[in-house]
Amino acid sequence: MSSAERLVLTDVNDGVLYVTINRAEKRNALSRATLAALRETFAGAAHDVTLHAVVLTGAGERSFAAGGDLREFDALRSEADARALFDHAAATLDAIRAMPVPVIAALNGTALGGGAELAMACDYRLAAAHAAIGFVQATLAITTGFSGAADLFALLGTSRAMRVMAAAQALEPREACALGLIDEVCDEAQPLGERVARFVAPFVERPPHVVRAIKQLANAHRRAAVQAMRDAERDAFAATWTAPEHWALAQKFLDRRRPEAPGASA
Repeated sequence: MSSAERLVLTDVNDGVLYVTINRAEKRNALSRATLAALRETFAGAAHDVTLHAVVLTGAGERSFAAGGDLREFDALRSEADARALFDHAAATLDAIRAMPVPVIAALNGTALGGGAELAMACDYRLAAAHAAIGFVQATLAITTGFSGAADLFALLGTSRAMRVMAAAQALEPREACALGLIDEVCDEAQPLGERVARFVAPFVERPPHVVRAIKQLANAHRRAAVQAMRDAERDAFAATWTAPEHWALAQKFLDRRRPEAPGASA
């Protein structure tokens, strides 16, 4: 098994591709290698005309994705480094957005920072009863670093999206569902897989070419909004990432988590 295959696991069942971020010991933190593995997985799956849908989740029950791997990203100090990181992560989210069939994020745990951005790149978000989602980047004095603000603003509108980013809170699933960030929440003790299977059923019941045609319309609608914000979002991230306030807070976070090394919320 290659390193990429170890970071991201895949399985196909009844025309649905299941993609699992496989870093449970790091709370499925999104390192550059993990982002690259996800991009490779989705780019390859885009050519499979037999698929009806994709389900993206994380290993274990603790985290969908804890965010960007801040311990790894700590070495990226220049504005050029920040822009390169943004472009690297955005390319992964773009591969998910461009997937020619619906992509469902199955939130098996917390989706924070970059993990929330990853979930927002999917077409739908379903959550376990104990899950949470949060655009918590502001707690590290930065803005979105993976291009996820475009999805957030498109879904919630300008005013609500700004407030969500400024509040920087991990939202319980039912609160997030009421806000519009999550589509469905499992009942207590209901398996997430059961809820996901029920949700994807309408897509599985249609011929793959019909599902792809429907997704083509969705992608055409979404693409313009994402591209319109790309330069502004990259600039905002680079400016906040290189500011001294960010590094002071990042150091406090890293000091607090030693020797454990989960992902943070870049």
